[in-house]
Amino acid sequence: MPEHLVFVVIDGLDASGKSTQALELYRFISGQAKRVLIRFHPSDDNPFGTKAKQFLYLRGKSAHFAAALFYMIDVIRSILLYSWREYEYIIFVRYLMGTAYLPRPMDYIAYRFFAAVVPTSSHMFFLDVAPSVAETRLRENREQLEMFENTNELERTRLKALSLASVDNWIIIDADQPIGNVQEIMRKSLSLTENELLVNALSRQAA
Repeated sequence: MPEHLVFVVIDGLDASGKSTQALELYRFISGQAKRVLIRFHPSDDNPFGTKAKQFLYLRGKSAHFAAALFYMIDVIRSILLYSWREYEYIIFVRYLMGTAYLPRPMDYIAYRFFAAVVPTSSHMFFLDVAPSVAETRLRENREQLEMFENTNELERTRLKALSLASVDNWIIIDADQPIGNVQEIMRKSLSLTENELLVNALSRQAA
């Protein structure tokens, strides 16, 4: 990974606010004249991401494995497809935590495998939201729910994801709080407060 690049991962349960936070962060960084790439997974621009989404609406263990497999291929495709040297920031929405949807112990095995072969970062955020809150948000905003989008499945997935996050460099943020509070925590972690950006800009000009 290029030394100048800041790699940001935003992950969490469905309806935890990943896309909202990622877009807010993208707009903020872009507004500072920084080159930023943002990628959402599963993505819509290739058959792997499309297949992953299709399997999420099916039931059974085979669908679980297929959804996770196509999801990770989609993520790897994003890693390989883009020249990381062209950007100063790269934001991936959904990354390694897709493995938390696998049954145990496959979730841990798959996570450790992919964490060993794909880039990781000290800026990996897991947005933690109460499963009941997540399901309420989903029912209010979705016509059809995926196989994992009910309170029981969300609770199981959340516990597995938090367990995986505890063995790596994830920053866990309470996403039940207001959107602005979550965004502020992320920006501070990335040293992206207005004052720090101004100091950095003046330092570069002086150099």
